[in-house]
Amino acid sequence: MDFKIIDISTWTQVGEGGVGKTYTHPDNPNILLKVNRASMSDELTVKREVEASQHVFNLGLSTPRMYDIVRVGDAYGYTFERIKGKKSLSRICADAPSRIGEIATLLARKGKELHATPCDTAFFPSHKEGALKAIAAAVFADAADRQKLLTFVEGLDDVPTCIHGDFQTGNMILSEEGKPYWIDLGWFSYGLPMFDIGHLFLITQIYSQFQRMIDIIHMNREQLLTFWDAFATAYSGSADLAAFNAEAARFAAIDVCYISYQDPRPEAFQMFGHVVHELVGKYY
Repeated sequence: MDFKIIDISTWTQVGEGGVGKTYTHPDNPNILLKVNRASMSDELTVKREVEASQHVFNLGLSTPRMYDIVRVGDAYGYTFERIKGKKSLSRICADAPSRIGEIATLLARKGKELHATPCDTAFFPSHKEGALKAIAAAVFADAADRQKLLTFVEGLDDVPTCIHGDFQTGNMILSEEGKPYWIDLGWFSYGLPMFDIGHLFLITQIYSQFQRMIDIIHMNREQLLTFWDAFATAYSGSADLAAFNAEAARFAAIDVCYISYQDPRPEAFQMFGHVVHELVGKYY
């Protein structure tokens, strides 16, 4: 397949997240270029993300329009609609911590809308099936822990509603008019909403103790913990979060395996195994 070749030296970097970097070009200020980082920059991964975004757009969910898959040196990327004045929820909270409660409530509201949307199950994969494969492949985890996770996931319903897959504050942006958009949809799938909730719990409650995550999300640990409490209260509709947190933690243990399966980083396997063991020991 032929792709447009991009000379990155003519573009200016304007953002960076866990998946890759974004750039703008003076000749077309209404388009952004995203180049995935090396481990996620193969043709199939980028093609999947572009097609997923197009399908999500067709479901009536708010996401920037996708344009072309491109080559950038040895890497792949894509061009997409630039949302005027856009800012991620992460940046908004980092720049104005007084808004954390408001923004957490917004993510909860939009998350509940997303999780009530019937998914295109002919195109998107089952998150349950993906989780089972990921747990089986999670060689970094103790065999007894993996068996507990497998037994738990096998008993879950496989519901046909949408989940983001990488549900966190960096993957929703607001335009300058305040309109929200979902972004980074390469892990979009269908299944129980708690898969998404467990992912957010993992980031805010567990990974927030690591500097790498702070650098990506832009909020410090205290802010992320505050965000979770406000989000969980709004999403669950209850001020008593004990049961909701425990359920989110169970799905967070699954999510460690899912993330490592989608984006394997052997250098982090020891940490992954430790996190899974701690969560399983406490919540299973």
